[in-house]
Amino acid sequence: MAFNFDQWVDRSHSESVKWDRYHDRDIIPLWVADSDFRSPPAVIDALQQRVAHGVFGYSHPSPVLIEVFIRRMVERYSWHIKPEWLIFLPGLVCGLNLCVRAFTDADAGTLAPAPIYPPFRKAAAFAGCRQLSIPMQLRAQRWLPDLSSAASQLNGREKLLLLCNPHNPGGTVYRRNELLAQQQFAQAHQLIVCSDEIHCDLLLEPGLQHIPFATLNEDAAQRSITLMSPSKTFNIAGLGASMAIVPNSELRRALCRERRGIVPEVDVLALVAAQAAYCHGQPWLDAQLDYLRGNRDLVMACITALPGLQLQPVEATYLAWIDCSGLPVDNPHAFFEQAGVGLSPGLEFGDRRFVRLNFACQRALLQRALQRMSNAVQALMG
Repeated sequence: MAFNFDQWVDRSHSESVKWDRYHDRDIIPLWVADSDFRSPPAVIDALQQRVAHGVFGYSHPSPVLIEVFIRRMVERYSWHIKPEWLIFLPGLVCGLNLCVRAFTDADAGTLAPAPIYPPFRKAAAFAGCRQLSIPMQLRAQRWLPDLSSAASQLNGREKLLLLCNPHNPGGTVYRRNELLAQQQFAQAHQLIVCSDEIHCDLLLEPGLQHIPFATLNEDAAQRSITLMSPSKTFNIAGLGASMAIVPNSELRRALCRERRGIVPEVDVLALVAAQAAYCHGQPWLDAQLDYLRGNRDLVMACITALPGLQLQPVEATYLAWIDCSGLPVDNPHAFFEQAGVGLSPGLEFGDRRFVRLNFACQRALLQRALQRMSNAVQALMG
C-alpha cells in the first residue's frame, strides 16, 4: 500500500498545541515532537469503528493488545516479557514523574544526562528532589554521556538514573557497550534506572538496532523501569497510551502505589489506537521511516552548509539538535522565530546555544522553513 506523506493536512483549526502557538503569525512550527502526518489508515479505521459503537465507559487493555506488544518485544529484541510486568499509563511523561516520586525524595536525588528532554528536568523539580546532570559529550559525531565526570559529583544519596534511548535531543542510538557502561555505573552506585525508549521505533540510520536497557542482563532487568509507547511512532501522542515494563515486582508495586488516586487508567480510544497501530501499522511505519530519512538528509545538507551552525548525524528520532554557538546572537531561538521558523529553544533542554528542529512534516513545508533559516543566517553572517 502506498502512503502519501506529502499530503497537506491543515492543523491550524484543530486545537493543535504545535500549530496554535503561531496561529496569528507567519511562523512555521517545527518545535514540539508530534508529526504532521495522518496516522496509519488502520488506526483511523479502528477508531471510527469504536466510535460507531457509541459507548465509552471505563476500559482496560485487551488481551490482543497485550499479546501483540509482548510478541513485538520478542520479535524485535528477543525480550520475553510477562504480562504482569506491564503497567499501562496515559502518557510516558507521567511515567517519568511516577518514577521520580516513587523512588526519590528531598534527600534522595536523581541523575540524568544533559541536555535532555525537558520533562526529565521538570520531574525532579516537581518532586522537590536534587538532580545531578551527566554532561553529554560529542565523540566521533555522536552525543554520549560522560559518566566519569558524574561519578566524582555523587554524594551517595542518589537513587534514580534517568536514561533516554534513543537520546532526545541528539538522536543517539546507544550501542551495547555504551549501555553496559551505564548499567555498570548504576550497579556500582545502587541506582534504579528509568529508561525512556519512546523513540525506539524511529531509527533512521540503516544497520542500527535498538537495545532495551532491561535486556542487557538480569541485573539491568531487575533495577529498571522501561517506558515505551506507540505515540511518537504512529503520531497518536494526543490519545495517550504508554507502557511501563517492570520485571522487578517490588519496583512495580512502588509505582502502582504512587499512581493510586492520581494517575487514571488509559482512555478507551487510546487503547484501540495502540492495538491497531501495533497490529497493522508496520507498513505505514516503514514508509514513514523512508520519508523521514529523506527529510533528515535535507536538513543535514542545509544546516551543515550554513556558517555558524553545526549538526551531527541524527541516528534516530525526527529531531535535529542544531548547534548555533557560531552565530553572533544571544538567543538563537528568537533569531529563527523572527525569521519565520518556530523551533524548540535549547535552553529548555539545558543548553541555550542550541535549537531543536522537528522534521516530521511535509517536505515542501520543511523546504520553506530551511530556506527561511538559510536566508536569515546568510544575511546575518554576510
